[in-house]
Amino acid sequence: MTDSYEAKTSSVINGGTGMNETSIGFENQPVHQMRQFNTIGVMGLGYVGIPLMMAISEKGANALGFDILQHRVDQLNEGQSYLNTFSDADIKTHLDTKRFQATTDMSRLSECDAILICVPTPLNNHREPNLDYVIASTEAIAEHLKPGQLVVLESTTFPGTTDGPVKEILERNGLKCGTDFFLAYSPEREDPGNINFSTSSIPKVVGGVDQASTMQATILYQRFINQVVTVSSSRVAEAVKLTENIYRAVNIGLVNELKMVFDQMDIDAWEVIDGAATKPFGFSAFYPGPGWGGHCIPIDPFYLTWKAREYGVSSKFIELAGDINDRMPDYVVERTALALDKVEGKGLRNSKGLIVGMAYKSNVDDVRESPALEVMSRLLDRHVNVSYHDPFIPEFVDDEHGLGAHKSVPLDAKTLEKFDFVVICTSHKGIDWESLVRNSKIVVDSRNATKQVVNFRDRIYKA
Repeated sequence: MTDSYEAKTSSVINGGTGMNETSIGFENQPVHQMRQFNTIGVMGLGYVGIPLMMAISEKGANALGFDILQHRVDQLNEGQSYLNTFSDADIKTHLDTKRFQATTDMSRLSECDAILICVPTPLNNHREPNLDYVIASTEAIAEHLKPGQLVVLESTTFPGTTDGPVKEILERNGLKCGTDFFLAYSPEREDPGNINFSTSSIPKVVGGVDQASTMQATILYQRFINQVVTVSSSRVAEAVKLTENIYRAVNIGLVNELKMVFDQMDIDAWEVIDGAATKPFGFSAFYPGPGWGGHCIPIDPFYLTWKAREYGVSSKFIELAGDINDRMPDYVVERTALALDKVEGKGLRNSKGLIVGMAYKSNVDDVRESPALEVMSRLLDRHVNVSYHDPFIPEFVDDEHGLGAHKSVPLDAKTLEKFDFVVICTSHKGIDWESLVRNSKIVVDSRNATKQVVNFRDRIYKA
């Protein structure tokens, strides 16, 4: 490192503000440090990996995607999308540039100037981190690692993963981090279905395991990200991602608890939140639902609770938020039972119910950790004949909850009249809520999707 680099990154490396929202100066750097990243590998071709590949190829670099699933690779290379957030035309546009390609051949990792790891980081049954995918990806990289390569972990994890097990694996063959290769952490911030932000427009936090790695990762991301925010270490960057998701998890837990309290007072929680949101400072609106879902919010906070125990520290807010959010599917089912008893004078057993929306959030085709799965499971446990409708998920197979295979049913008057009740778990756009309420006996709305419905409001029960 030159003196000029150390001086210009002092706010990042030595404390200061702790981060630098502008570009780090790289004048007078050695040629090898200023090299261009012409081929960038992306490991894991899901909701994070594919947008990254698109952003990379759009800026003129070669995006080489890696996945262990051959059918995914084949589909991408044939111009077919397996995610509803991207059309076949989107994929084909990038393929036509000749800078967008997928492979299962891990030996091609040696072709890359930089490699971004975007694989799942789930929890086991005891809410403990499962780094199997990260470890397997890192071992594949280590086998083909060459001098000068940059490796960046983007998967959510606990502080100490990048400069701990990832670094240790990459150094097994004798190459040294910071001199022979470079290593950093940069948390993914994708929000599937959000049309207001793209990969390039979302600020990118970057923290290397050393100064040289921070510099290399910053150069890389500045090529295809509009704003790069550097922090002092990979551990800080790892903690940034956890903090973002814990913030959401705790606030979701808060409004879900408030909903249950206000329900007992016959107060509409959504109206309360909308009123509070008119305050121009000191309040950010979060809205209740049937629980929490997706691969991030129900999982990532517990990476910190697990790591905190190593330091003898408790994380009560996170654990409490988890308990509240995990209770919400039961609450939805109980509200459904009360509504059915009030209107029909009968219990859930042997009734027919329709769940509207299986996805964990609106306008996506992702059922990972969806609270709708929990609601369906609990209804089945109560001997309810359950069907579902979701315009984004024509069919799904669930083994984790023992639900098996299901197919979406139409949402029309003829179908709706067959059911004793409808439970709204996801508020997809494009659904005619007025028609749904008009043609249903009971509508249990856990998302306030029916707020604009004028007629037949006596059929709507909030949950």
